[in-house]
Amino acid sequence: MNRRRTPRSASAEDLLSTLQHLTARARQEVELHQARVELAQALQRKMLPAALPALPGLQTAARYAPARDGLDIGGDWYDGFLLPDGALGLAIGDVQGHDVEAAAFMGQIRIAMRAIASTAADPGEVMGRTNDLILSMDSSLFATCSFLRLDPETRELRSARAGHVACVWATADGRSGITADAGGLPLGIALRQHYPVTRRDLTVDGAFVLLTDGVIEGPSLSIDDGLERIRRLVSAHAGADAEELADRVLQAAVFTGHEDDAAVLVLRHDATPPEPG
Repeated sequence: MNRRRTPRSASAEDLLSTLQHLTARARQEVELHQARVELAQALQRKMLPAALPALPGLQTAARYAPARDGLDIGGDWYDGFLLPDGALGLAIGDVQGHDVEAAAFMGQIRIAMRAIASTAADPGEVMGRTNDLILSMDSSLFATCSFLRLDPETRELRSARAGHVACVWATADGRSGITADAGGLPLGIALRQHYPVTRRDLTVDGAFVLLTDGVIEGPSLSIDDGLERIRRLVSAHAGADAEELADRVLQAAVFTGHEDDAAVLVLRHDATPPEPG
């Protein structure tokens, strides 16, 4: 009787060789990914402002934290700068996607917005022109953003929003809230968009806090609950200086599960500028 011969089993040497090949390939992929993460981190840090402006009766502070696992890096950004007429410009945003491309795109938006804000006084126009400019770059990415312009003499704050999360505010007299400003589409989606402008007068000592969604949303927390948590925190510490308040708000990001990177930008304001000496 003929018996079918079983296929020859792979030798131990063959299995070992295959395992070594797969291990080397996996190591190369991990090293390549880690290199991209490190490059994105370096770009992120380099493109964020080294310092923020301060004016009489006004303090600004910002914080940035990468994602806990290091993968979702490169999308969040903030900026603060003085404009030619003496106004203070503040911006915060979040680029769709992560890694090196998002970090580079973030830098392009930040530079474009600075340049346009120096020639356009209306925040809605700044947002619209920035949107059209980045669309001309033919990128596949888009970004949410908020831009604020504060007159340090009158304390008039004007803002425009492109699909970004709400801001949080609180005053020393006990009032606080979450902004519900009208806004437009995120930057980089469609040309010639309209971005409504909201006007506020900062007539009482207090704080205005800009955030990215990594501070308020995650597996452990919904965006609405996260915003409410930050509102209570800012209300309880409305009299703190900007640096302390920025630290407290960023520390609260731990309650989200913190899978995304996170950015915070704080404007601490007195009601009126001090009289010249």
